[in-house]
Amino acid sequence: MKFLFFSLISVLITVDVFSQISPGQIGGQNDDRRVITTAVPFLRITPDARSGAMGDAGAAISPDANSAFWNPGKVAFNTSEYAGSISYTPWLAQIIDDMFLAQVSGYYKLDREQAIAASLTYFDLGEIFLTDENGGDLGTQDPREFAFNFTYSRKLSDLIGLGISLKYIRSNLLGSLTSNNFDFSPANSVAVDIGAYFTKDLLFSGANSNFSAALVLSNIGRKITYSTDSDEDFIPGNIRLGTAFKTDLDPYNSITFALDFNKLLVPTLAEDNDRNLLSGTFGSFGDAPGGFSEELQEITISSGVEYWYRELFAARAGYFWEHENKGNRQYFTLGVGLRYQVFGLDFAYLLPTSQNNPLADTLRFTLLFTPDTGDSNESITSDN
Repeated sequence: MKFLFFSLISVLITVDVFSQISPGQIGGQNDDRRVITTAVPFLRITPDARSGAMGDAGAAISPDANSAFWNPGKVAFNTSEYAGSISYTPWLAQIIDDMFLAQVSGYYKLDREQAIAASLTYFDLGEIFLTDENGGDLGTQDPREFAFNFTYSRKLSDLIGLGISLKYIRSNLLGSLTSNNFDFSPANSVAVDIGAYFTKDLLFSGANSNFSAALVLSNIGRKITYSTDSDEDFIPGNIRLGTAFKTDLDPYNSITFALDFNKLLVPTLAEDNDRNLLSGTFGSFGDAPGGFSEELQEITISSGVEYWYRELFAARAGYFWEHENKGNRQYFTLGVGLRYQVFGLDFAYLLPTSQNNPLADTLRFTLLFTPDTGDSNESITSDN
């Protein structure tokens, strides 16, 4: 069947798998439940353990080596001259034992106002046994996907930053396979992320504090196909609005509160996939059959809190919410972070609110390398 395997993978990875069906109700009979699906949904998975422990909030929290994924506009606000990280997440480990997401990320500051960053996100779906519609053996396949990201970020002032990322995406789900006179092939796409970041130090209740806000457009790029150009699917374009507030409790303790709102910039209905990129992106704000109320249902909420002691130990918690008609992903997150000299280790754990959720017990690990160069970039002039 055309795209049978691709559809199966999409169900495994995206929000389809988290949809809850009420007792006595057959899937597909509830017209109110319209879960949005896209190609290459691995681009939506949180790669790093810090934001993964804060309910997947990350657009406006303080910058680090993983900033480019969340907001390219804040990369230039890093204080160290360079840093890097490696993240690893066993994915859907409760039902599949060889699927994982990994990311290598880092940045380098050109001067006080400019920075560049790069990352490679790799998603291995494990070994898959393929059969045709009649159960015939088609062999095995190891589906893999990856995205390479290059970022340029610049401070416009001490308060505002802008950034742009160029992204190459490759998805190889079936290799080169012919089934029932239908040819599959690896898919490729290119996309951009654009991010704006605002940050301002404050004096709140007598304590040193900071407020940050962010607006990010991500994965805005051409549609993807596994067969012919006439049969294409949207990649997961997204708009994210984030805020964060950090305050020092005393000279040794600080706490940060973060809140992100997300909305996919793709058509609500699968039958609208024939729209072009611009029509699908801009039309996504008003194409829900249920009107404005359904458009609001398509917004997910990520909230998190982060506590630091002496910038050596962090404790984190968060909550992610998605409307029941749009996937019903709802889960708590917990995590810790440790820093020792130039190294750091972050860990995150996911606790779903429903039983038998395939996301249960999801773990994330991130190893960071951040030399304590402080504001050494002040010696680098913009003439360089």
